[in-house]
Amino acid sequence: MRKIIHIDMDSFYASVEQRDHPELMGKAIAVGGSPEGRGGVVATASYEARKFGVHSAMPSKQALKLCPHLIFVYPRFAVYKAVSKQIRAIFQRYTDLIEPLSLDEAYLDVTNDKLGIGSAIDIARQIKQAIQDELKLTASAGISINKFVSKIASGMNKPDGLTFVGPSGIERFIAQLPVEKFHGVGKVTAGKMKLRGLHKGADLKKLTETELINLFGKSGRFFYNIVRGIDNRPVEPNQETKSISAEDTFSYDLTRFEEMNPEIEKIANVVFKRMKQYGLAGRTVTLKVKFSDFKQITRSKSSADGISELDVILDIARSLLAGIDFTSRSVRLLGLSLSNFGHSGGRTAEVYQARLFP
Repeated sequence: MRKIIHIDMDSFYASVEQRDHPELMGKAIAVGGSPEGRGGVVATASYEARKFGVHSAMPSKQALKLCPHLIFVYPRFAVYKAVSKQIRAIFQRYTDLIEPLSLDEAYLDVTNDKLGIGSAIDIARQIKQAIQDELKLTASAGISINKFVSKIASGMNKPDGLTFVGPSGIERFIAQLPVEKFHGVGKVTAGKMKLRGLHKGADLKKLTETELINLFGKSGRFFYNIVRGIDNRPVEPNQETKSISAEDTFSYDLTRFEEMNPEIEKIANVVFKRMKQYGLAGRTVTLKVKFSDFKQITRSKSSADGISELDVILDIARSLLAGIDFTSRSVRLLGLSLSNFGHSGGRTAEVYQARLFP
């Protein structure tokens, strides 16, 4: 059995800002966005802000309504990348099998750790303590025998949490897991599941593999395996991000550009957030459109310079959308992706895709 740890930094960008600016400690802050509420989205919110309902990818105008005393801080991505490298160096004391998901989270395979500690729980504790002592930041850890469970576990007791789910407890753990916590289950799919009485992992486990595939396509096979604790994906170090994308399936079909425009804005905000997490700048924006008859088209546009601003992504997405003839056709899904990156921060063959409402 593998020993896998998922480390997730606690409110990473906001915590770095509070550490570097003591006057912000204990205050509700948002990294990114606009203090006047004129535009932009929150990249990360401190835990003090989260108590008011402020969260990442939220428009700053909405964040201000929820928390009028919210302090907006301009993001310093170069600093966050530097701190991320320091965190990676701590990981490397224990293992070389490190798969980063973004600047603030990673999987570690410590089945055969460098220091011969043996206990994944002890290793996770030592990593958390080193991050606290050396960087003055906190992290949460999930420990299990596969990636799916360790990632879910790391979010169970935030901040500064440590959650272990052993082999004998995995199926029980997944049985109680709400369906919206499963990878690939977005808002629409979760609603579809709940209409069929599928609210938790235990409900999914009652269905056969064929039934799940008929209901949810190829994701059905993943659901069938995961509710039985089966996830054989290895921790894959040195991967390169080839593209970052987000998409959303709508509860009703869209027919007019005026309906699609605000949806494209939401999707672009998610892509922009992920792009900043990776510290990347792409050159190609691709629009994906799936019609009500399930026919699908894509349209792309490239720039000679790296695209690193939300407004540029939105302008390109809108121009691509405006160039499509929607006469007598309605839209059930829209998606955006950013690719053709100028640098990858050392990662070397992954396609990252996020649903709008994971």
